[in-house]
Amino acid sequence: MDILDYAFMQRALLAAVLVGITAPAIGIYLVQRRQALMGDGIGHVAMTGVGLGFLLSWSPVWMATLVSVLGAVFMELVRWYARTRGDIALAMLFYGGMAGGVMFINLAPGGSTTNLSSFLFGSLSTVSESDVTAICLLAAFVVLVTVGLRRQLFAVSQDEEFARVTGLPVRFLNLLTAVTAAVTVSVAMRVVGLLLVSALMVVPVAAAQQLTRSFAATFAIAVAIGVSVTIGGTVTSYYQDVPPGATIVLLTIAAFIALTALAAPLARRRARALAAAHPGGDPAECTIPASREAGDAVGA
Repeated sequence: MDILDYAFMQRALLAAVLVGITAPAIGIYLVQRRQALMGDGIGHVAMTGVGLGFLLSWSPVWMATLVSVLGAVFMELVRWYARTRGDIALAMLFYGGMAGGVMFINLAPGGSTTNLSSFLFGSLSTVSESDVTAICLLAAFVVLVTVGLRRQLFAVSQDEEFARVTGLPVRFLNLLTAVTAAVTVSVAMRVVGLLLVSALMVVPVAAAQQLTRSFAATFAIAVAIGVSVTIGGTVTSYYQDVPPGATIVLLTIAAFIALTALAAPLARRRARALAAAHPGGDPAECTIPASREAGDAVGA
């Protein structure tokens, strides 16, 4: 394949695979916690880090990681201590982060809106070797957290009070989830772009949920969808000369629509099979309560 003859496309494809794995891996916990738009907010904050990176001549990826992690910590603190007026504080954080990024990147030597656009919407040709190194290290952290602590994170995402009763460090795990989401934004911004990364965290998970309600199956299918659409979007972007971030997101939405259409007949077939297996019972009684499933996850 001629696409692999170019070093920049090799780097872009590697980054795309890592993004396809990490974004749904943390996104499944955000969806369970009803924080689907957290990635979008962190993306706004990360823009300040990108601008500071250009202004201080440091790596924009590492600086965006630092700033977005600080922003994620602040978001969790607001969620804990400022429930009544927290929405205003978060709004100022999000919009201030975007404005700060625009300001810093234009103050930087040689800064321009072209540099800004590549971070907002993704760019294949600008993924450098240093970016790939940073993305690999950050992706390893995300996978380690989302897979290694999946039982604990699932329990907290399902029912915080139940998880607290079982002895889990709920606040630490919430904070770790927010920090991992911030790191994922930094991983994804070179391929998908800061304004579109939230879609890759959420939509593959929503698509996978059309087929299954099992956490393990949803996790696996969401990651498979994420990898498929990021590779497909990257290859399409190369051959058709279209923006990679927008292409990846549109493919993700197309996957959601296709799986939604497929899920309806599967659900009817499953319901008929369940009714045949339990002719005198209510199929709803065969489902596992969320608290019990969370307890099984903690105790496993």
